[in-house]
Amino acid sequence: MDKNKHRSQRSSHPTHVNTLDDGCLMHIFSFLSPIPDRYNTALVCHRWLFLACHPRLWLRVDRTVKSLTESGVFPSIEEAVSAARPGDTILIGAGGFHFASNIQINKPLCLIGGGDVPDDTTLVCSRGSDSALEFLSTCKLANLTVKAELGCCLLHRSGRLIIEDCNLQCESNPLDYLSYAIITTAGGCEAPLPSAAQRNGDSVCVSQTRIKGGAKAVLTSGTLALQRV
Repeated sequence: MDKNKHRSQRSSHPTHVNTLDDGCLMHIFSFLSPIPDRYNTALVCHRWLFLACHPRLWLRVDRTVKSLTESGVFPSIEEAVSAARPGDTILIGAGGFHFASNIQINKPLCLIGGGDVPDDTTLVCSRGSDSALEFLSTCKLANLTVKAELGCCLLHRSGRLIIEDCNLQCESNPLDYLSYAIITTAGGCEAPLPSAAQRNGDSVCVSQTRIKGGAKAVLTSGTLALQRV
């Protein structure tokens, strides 16, 4: 009788979540939606900030993967974007070329190149495509090289687009007057903007980025802010 009573008291004693090891906590965090749940966990303490932002919780693009056998690893950028949840970070593997043509991004994401420098991770837009990436939501690109021919590297429709430490290159072509590194239609009549709040939040910020080729660096029918290009 005393033994059962002691077991009951011990089982009812609460276990503090911070007694869990890092691996267990990170596994729990992986089930949280990046926005707002995982974001809120990062505000709790320094340890939770480190774990909530750990690269193991990012999605990864690896061209050598043939099938979706490993959770969170995808063979193409398009598949990773499709599977991503708002607020996710996608780490694009370095080496070789990743093909990206007219990939629409309609949720807040961060795309980061996995190499030491932008040239280590190259996105190639096939000839005849409008753009490599089309943005309809707030997004960030970092440490990437994007190449396009007879189109644009990045097409910005709406949201806040941040381009940091990237290379944007329009390939040489007799018709390269049709090419632009960045086209933004935000604020124009073609942009699909459902709310005034979104309209007020539209912007493009480019920093520490090299732009090469094309008729001009940026073609805009809306508003655009350039910094330290």
